[in-house]
Amino acid sequence: MKHERIYLVKENENVYLDTYVADPIRDFTRKAILVIPGGGYRQVCSDREGEPIAMAFMPYGYNAFVLHYTVDRGAPFPQQLIEVALAIKHIKDHAEEYDLDPEELFVVGFSAGGHLCASAGILWKLPEIYEAVDMPYGYNKPKGIMPIYPVITADSRFWHRGSFQNLLCTDEPTEEQLQKVSLERHVDADSVPAFIVHSQHDQIVDVHNSLALATAYTEAGVLYDLHIYSHVPHGAGLGNPITWHGHPEFIHPAFAEWVRLAAAWAETL
Repeated sequence: MKHERIYLVKENENVYLDTYVADPIRDFTRKAILVIPGGGYRQVCSDREGEPIAMAFMPYGYNAFVLHYTVDRGAPFPQQLIEVALAIKHIKDHAEEYDLDPEELFVVGFSAGGHLCASAGILWKLPEIYEAVDMPYGYNKPKGIMPIYPVITADSRFWHRGSFQNLLCTDEPTEEQLQKVSLERHVDADSVPAFIVHSQHDQIVDVHNSLALATAYTEAGVLYDLHIYSHVPHGAGLGNPITWHGHPEFIHPAFAEWVRLAAAWAETL
């Protein structure tokens, strides 16, 4: 396996990709998956939602890339989405080296990383991205997204306030700022298919975030799968002992099937 660290922004050593690239197999070309850990846009929880996720997707024919992006109010949105575009550009530019199909690139993200993941599939057209990254229009558009217990909406009834405050670098974001990053408001026919996972009993990011996303996808006529589990706490990761961190409530046999289901869903696109 080829494991290396790729720095994406010269002036910021905290923005990088960790690669998990399997040795080539004769007559088999892998897909790519960009993994975006959560952390409330305050930190990057790569120990639970980074490498373990990358390794879980590899048996399903993926080479994986874990993104470390700008957090802790280092820069306001859309800097984080620009970094996603840089990551996707790097993966596609080096597709032959990584022995993968550049047209088969997916993004998976968790919690606030789920917001960034969903942004990659919904807000890929933002002009600011193309002003910052020299690439053809649509080059940063993934084939599909997999938001897992994602932050989505800025609706104050259901929002995760801290994530939006950190993303926008202010304790008092304006309504205009919030509308730009409330993703259910921006879903349209150009949004990419989504595989959405959440828990009815998520105590940190309300399940209405995923329901709002699914409703917007329904109205736009864009393909999605929605999986809502019960009695799974926020941050369950893989739902098995690899990401349980000593918390038995994070082990949930049904939830632990989501990677297999996501890989099967990707095959239908």
